[in-house]
Amino acid sequence: MSAAFEFRLPDIGEGVAQGEVVKWHVKAGDPIQEDQPLVSVLTDKANVEIPSPRTGRIVTLHAKEGEVVKVGGLLVTIDATGPGGSSPSPSHGHALPAVAAAPASAPAPAAPAPAPGGGRVLAPPSVRHKAAQLGIDLAQVRGSGPQGRITEADLDLFSKGGARAAAPPAAPAPVSTSPSVSFAGAEAPSPTFSPVAIPPPPAVAASAASAHAGPLQERVPIRGVRRVIAERMAISHARAARFTYVEEVDVSELVRVRERSKKRLEEKGVQLSYLPFIVKAVVQGLKAHPGMNAYMDDARQEIVLCRYYHIGIAAAAPEGLIVPVVRDADRKSITTIAREIQDLSERGKAGKLTREELSGSTFTITSLGALGGVLATPVLNYPEVAILGVHKIVKRPVYAPDGSLVPAHLMNLSVSLDHRVLDGITGAEFLSVVKSHLEDPHQLFLEMV
Repeated sequence: MSAAFEFRLPDIGEGVAQGEVVKWHVKAGDPIQEDQPLVSVLTDKANVEIPSPRTGRIVTLHAKEGEVVKVGGLLVTIDATGPGGSSPSPSHGHALPAVAAAPASAPAPAAPAPAPGGGRVLAPPSVRHKAAQLGIDLAQVRGSGPQGRITEADLDLFSKGGARAAAPPAAPAPVSTSPSVSFAGAEAPSPTFSPVAIPPPPAVAASAASAHAGPLQERVPIRGVRRVIAERMAISHARAARFTYVEEVDVSELVRVRERSKKRLEEKGVQLSYLPFIVKAVVQGLKAHPGMNAYMDDARQEIVLCRYYHIGIAAAAPEGLIVPVVRDADRKSITTIAREIQDLSERGKAGKLTREELSGSTFTITSLGALGGVLATPVLNYPEVAILGVHKIVKRPVYAPDGSLVPAHLMNLSVSLDHRVLDGITGAEFLSVVKSHLEDPHQLFLEMV
């Protein structure tokens, strides 16, 4: 008798209501061992590798790569008969893994109702969690994100009486509608992503086709980390009023200090970049200006000031930009921070970071290292109210106090602020503190004494 075991998406983290199937590690017909990697699932920006709960053979994969599956949704059917296989309990002909069941003291939230017309409600885990807290039925909310995905801005607007989902028309409309987001009584359009592609005129298309072999266009689905990035960037631009201030910093002494320390730390397996020094300088700036170490709670119209210093480090990964977090940076030495940044970077590129390591930052630093350019206006890591952009170091002549020209290593720093919360003068004063500590990096070592 066949022992078909239906494996459902387990509860993989507090507040996680769904996950996107990023990669299947098996295909139908493959043999599989218990605890062998089965599927990688994306929640927010963290990839979770889920192992097989049984030994047996893969019968059916019930979700395609790129598909969003709710917690408790069917992922795969495994034939658990054969060598090493174990039969499931006979209840309803299949068994559920223990991890998929919610504890009695904390029942799992009910699955959201289907969208009007029977479509699937699209929303990231953070939005579903917030909707559950507010008692909002997501099926009634009109989404402004890609493919109608619901954002936090849509939730806020819905709670004020707007952006309610309408019954679908008899035939699909060729254009998307754009709800508006309320900012302190004013209305501003939410970002939209039009699904309509406008082809070139027939004559142009014909001549182009004759000149080239193969298709002239390629459509790439927005999936995984890139989808999360698109949603969060759209929310950041829609909600915050960004202001950027730039300062030039003479890091000549910092360059000398790093060069003297770099070789010694390399012998211990630690790569010393400029980032650990910048992290420590940022902490000093945040201590001097606590309003910068905060985030905006738009739902309650409150600024949340943080008394801890969790610094996000924006880093490039194969799937897209991620922001691992150095926690309690004020309590760690430059060497410890260097070692932690190296570890987070290596595991981030391998997709091995946890949700906890990619969340909870109070302030973010973004840097392209040697490709840092001259100037950029960093996008706020919403709901944080400030972010620091670090640009490349260049060697140029400057005037010394005695009027002579001397070589110097110069670097631009740009700080973007949420102008709803912070005035430009606050950002300038914050950056002045950071500049002071980077131009005289010996102060950073004294902070640990």
